[in-house]
Amino acid sequence: MRTLTPPPSRTPQVAPGALPVRDFLATSRTEPVVDVVIPVYNEEDDLAPCVRRLHAHLAATFPYTFRITIADNASTDRTAAVARALEREFAEVTALRLEHKGRGRALSAIWQASDAPVLVYMDVDLSTGLNALLPLVAPLISGHSDLAIGSRLARSSRVVRGPRRELISRAYNLILRGSLSARFSDAQCGFKAIRADVAQQLLPLVEDTAWFFDTELLVLAERAGLRIHEVPVDWVDDPRSSVDIVRTATDDLKGVWRVGRALATGRLPLDRLRRPFGDDPRDHELSSLPKGLARQLVGFAAIGVLSTAAFLALYTLLRLAIGPQGANVLALLLSTVANTAANRRLTFGVRGRDRAVRHQAQGLLVFVVGWAMSAGALAALHAVGGTASRGAELAVLITANLAATVLRFLLFRAWIFTGEPTPPPAAPEHGRPEHG
Repeated sequence: MRTLTPPPSRTPQVAPGALPVRDFLATSRTEPVVDVVIPVYNEEDDLAPCVRRLHAHLAATFPYTFRITIADNASTDRTAAVARALEREFAEVTALRLEHKGRGRALSAIWQASDAPVLVYMDVDLSTGLNALLPLVAPLISGHSDLAIGSRLARSSRVVRGPRRELISRAYNLILRGSLSARFSDAQCGFKAIRADVAQQLLPLVEDTAWFFDTELLVLAERAGLRIHEVPVDWVDDPRSSVDIVRTATDDLKGVWRVGRALATGRLPLDRLRRPFGDDPRDHELSSLPKGLARQLVGFAAIGVLSTAAFLALYTLLRLAIGPQGANVLALLLSTVANTAANRRLTFGVRGRDRAVRHQAQGLLVFVVGWAMSAGALAALHAVGGTASRGAELAVLITANLAATVLRFLLFRAWIFTGEPTPPPAAPEHGRPEHG
């Protein structure tokens, strides 16, 4: 095992920052075509059986030359010794050690130092079915795509995991779609591949060195107009996973904010990464950050303040007649209908009656989520405090509504008002009568 140091910068084959037209990669070579990197930290028990299983699968079924790179991420147990033993056992296994933790740091360093044209990342637990590995790398070798990811959220995927992780995964995907307009479906699946020429240009722009690394990589690639291929996977959750979900989720939300701000201010030089058009007529550029995001945020916030004030006023009046829970559901229902109509017209620029009923119906589904949060908060308040004061009730309702407001904005952008603003009707030409 050798300790990895930052690789020397390569001399680019094209102008700095540019990417050539995608083409078929030469596979008749003695050097590895695919480099499968497995980042590990304190995995002395699982490392050997997982690497042997992966090596057996690749040796038996994989049509390309390959390398398995074990990235020891500053482990403090016997992981380094196990990795060295595997390196001696298999000619296709390489063991590298990094002295600082961070999955993103390890992947970035090893990918930039690799001589393989296709770079893969897999979790050590091999939760993803290995039969998906060839479909993952084939679009990159053929020249069809720049990156490929396994998706546990595709319709044909078969996933075994608990409801908590399922909810977190889907909520995170919704946040990415609503805040960054991401089009890929599963950012955090530990099963990804990238072409080396893309990695050399894109990795220096990625700031995160931990778990948000691959989400940031995908967002920047998509904004640069690169093509991301998704592969449905079979995936079984590892119940022994040591990932701190709360801390990871907090860091991911911070990363979403940082990347969104960088994209909105134009700080990232993504335009220079765009590939020239190839032979595929569908190889078009993607748009940058959605237009009007800042204006939408301001408009939504202003309407949210007004609708919250209306909700509190209605709740205070109705509370005298029908009790806290009844007042809450009725006041929330009325303010939600008004909130959806106002945001439809003023925030998202949708005019006319077309799909108005559908939008309100979708808004009512969002209302159910907000009602569940506020009703649960009220129930918890009365269960703990017995007869709570009106001021305590209002404070609890305001807090619950703030949380529901964030979710409402994400759902509005990602699910309800996803199209372009409706243009105003064209004026009829002079001398031509209008038809009713």
